[in-house]
Order: sequence, then C-alpha cells, then structure tokens
Amino acid sequence: MSEQDEFEQPKPPRFPAFRTAVERVSDWINKLAKESPSRLALVVFTLIILLFTLLLELPAATVRGLRAPLVDAFFTATSAVCVTGLVTVDTATYWSAFGQAIIMVGMVIGGLGVMTLASILGMAVSRHMGLTQRFLAASENQSRLGEVGSLIRAVALVSATGQALLFLALIPFFHKTGDSLLGALWHAVFMSVSIFNNGGFIIMPEGLAPYVGDWSLATPVILGTFLGAIGFPVILDMARSIRRPERWNLTTKLTLVTYFAVFALSALLIGLLEWHNPSTLGPLGLSDRISATLLHAADTRSSGLATLDIGLMNQTTWFVMDALMFIGGGSASAAGGIKVTTLAVLVLAIVAEARGDRDVEAFGKRLPPEVLRLAIAAAILGALMIGIGTVALLQITDFDLSQVLFEVVSAFATCGLSTGITGTLPSAAKWVLIVLMFAGRTGTMTLAAALALRSRRRVIRLPEERPMIG
Repeated sequence: MSEQDEFEQPKPPRFPAFRTAVERVSDWINKLAKESPSRLALVVFTLIILLFTLLLELPAATVRGLRAPLVDAFFTATSAVCVTGLVTVDTATYWSAFGQAIIMVGMVIGGLGVMTLASILGMAVSRHMGLTQRFLAASENQSRLGEVGSLIRAVALVSATGQALLFLALIPFFHKTGDSLLGALWHAVFMSVSIFNNGGFIIMPEGLAPYVGDWSLATPVILGTFLGAIGFPVILDMARSIRRPERWNLTTKLTLVTYFAVFALSALLIGLLEWHNPSTLGPLGLSDRISATLLHAADTRSSGLATLDIGLMNQTTWFVMDALMFIGGGSASAAGGIKVTTLAVLVLAIVAEARGDRDVEAFGKRLPPEVLRLAIAAAILGALMIGIGTVALLQITDFDLSQVLFEVVSAFATCGLSTGITGTLPSAAKWVLIVLMFAGRTGTMTLAAALALRSRRRVIRLPEERPMIG
C-alpha cells in the first residue's frame, strides 16, 4: 500500500461509544414521537425538571454555598418549570443570583408549553417536523397543520416581545423604589419573566406587600398576566385580524369573553368579601383598594403575584379563589387550571340543555359532541386530582381543610398563591404538591393520553338506551 493510499484512508471516528449512544437516544426519541407524542412531551418535561433540579443542587445556587435539600431543589425546579410559584424556601434570601437565574430560565422554558417543547425537540432531532409532531402541536395550539412551524416561531417571538415590554415598563418602577440601576435592571428582567409566564416567583426580600395599591406595579402585572394567560394562538389570531374581530375563530372569542367575565366576577367577589377586612383591603384608600382588588383578580388566573397577605383573607375568599384558580386561563398559555374554554363549553352545554336545544352553539357555530366530552373529562379529572391531593395532605399534615384545599388547588392550577403553609409542610406533603404541579401543567388530557397504551376503535356499536339522570 502506498503512502498516498494510506493517507486517504478514513480516520476512525472519535468517541465511538458516545456517538453510538447519541444515535440510540435519537432513534428512541424518533420512535416515541411517532408512536406516542404526548408521552414524549411528558418525558421532555420530566427531563427538563430533573436538569434544573441538578442545577439547583449545586452549592453555587444557594446563598450559603451549601447544597440544597433534594426535596426543596426538586420542588423549586418543578415550580419554576411548571410556572407555579409555590416555594418551600424564600426565593430572595435562600437562592443566590445564580440560583435565581436558573429559576428564571426554568420559567421561560416552562412558559413555552409542553407541546411546543415536544415539537421543537422533534424538529431538532429529525431536522424536520413530521406529521405526528404537526398533529401534536396543532392540537395544543388550535392551529392548522401547515402553520405549526411558523406558529412555534411566532410563539417564541410573542414571548420575547411580551417580556421585553414588561422589562421596559418595570425598570422605572424598581428604580424609583430605591434600587440601584443594576438592581433595578435585575429585578425588572426577573419579574418580567415571572409575570408574563405566570411564574409567581418574587426575588425582592420584602415581597410585593410594600407596593400594595401602586398602579405602576399593578398595571404591568394585570396586563402581563392577561397576555400570558389567554394563550399564544389567541394572541396570534387577534393580531391577524386586529381590525376585524368578527373574523376571530371560535377559540379566540370563547377565550376572551370567558376570561373577562371570570376576571370581572373575580374582582367583584374579592372586593366585596375583603373590602372591610382590616388585615387586607380595609386600611387602604379607595384607589389602592381598587388597584389591589384588580391585581388579585388577575392573580387567580395563574400569576400568583400577591400584594396582600393571602393568609389573612377570609376563608370565604379562599373558597372563591379556589374555584377561580381551578378555572385557570386560556388553552396553550402559561396559565394552568382546566382552562376558560372548558368552562365556556360546560356553561354552553347547560344553557342548551335548559333551553331544550339539540346542539351546543356559540357565536354562530355548532360545537361537536367530542368537544363536550373532552371538557367534561378535563373538569372531572382535574377535580379528581384535587380531591386525591387534598385527602393525602389532610392525612399527612395537621392543617385544616380550607388551608389544605387552597394549597392543593393552587398547585394543580399552577397558580402559586398560598396561605403561608408551603414552607412548613413535611417532605411527604411537598412530594404530593410536586406531582400536582406536574399534572396540572402538563394537562389532564395530555396525561391521560400519555398513560393510555392504545386507543380503541369499535366497528360494532351497542344499541342505545337512555338512563335516568337527576
């Protein structure tokens, strides 16, 4: 063999074992994406939470330079990625700037959504988006199949733009509170991420209580929560036909009408119940009362950024807020809960039944029967998870039902509001809340689809008979 032939022989690949492992993982991901994309979404979300748990376990993530307890690191990582905001340790004083940055990045990733993340992963691995991934993302984002690729890019653009606008709006607020320019910039960037993604994390040691009634804080929180909670498809649909609302699709119309109706009801009920409470709204002036009431009405959609002490509110208010948190925000949004469209479909079904109508209709459209079945399934599965979680925490802790129920609903609805008991819970109770946050963020329907081994299609249908109801 000549020296030239020897020179032209291909060199053996470096790190062959690593390359083989990467190829196997890619093949497994491709197979899972084709066979069960919803399961892939859950796997991706789980791996992201585990990654952020490991990062928060680093000594550099804490102020003292010590490793955080595993349950607290895992709880915080889950709360951040699931954009919940419940905390077992104080975010401002326990985590270092590095740890707070990890939490912030976790909120950004979590805010993009489970399905969007799975679609992006499928594109990165296979270099193209297959039909399965398109169906997956289209199902989550209510989009036509051909628009999914552009939709994902638009999601990233809307998210970045919304957070940038909030960042610019919050810089003057934090600067006027006495922060240095660098401190104001850091607080503004963290809180803009927390607000838009409905994250609920706060890095000011004194919290938001000193700013109760301050419109320069309440306005960005209310508007930012709205943008993050109505859903990316709704924002994009509105942007396409901003001057022609009649062209908006049914999802957009149902989401907006129901969101504002629930927001108005929230403000009315919270205002009435807390107006004369000496521990909450009572001592405030009229303008401050209105500001705080509107902010907490928005909070129950999913943001969890409270300026009032939730633990000092009336138990009647807690119960009302339980129901409001359970409803949540819009589909394919940073908000949790069963979603306002689910509530809208259930209400429309009740109205149709009361009128004796054969079809469930809204805005000149007829809703197919499977939509009602999905809405019922989502509501019942959500209520079942809350019931199981409540029973578990009542057995584990000594807290009363009202406090436990509030904590469980807040975890499932990824809201982040708390009566103040989260940090005092035993480890077993924290693990229960971790499961609830994960289940609430990934969605009851996604979880059910991921756990289902196969779907059945029956050719032969049984004869119909109506049982007695009521």
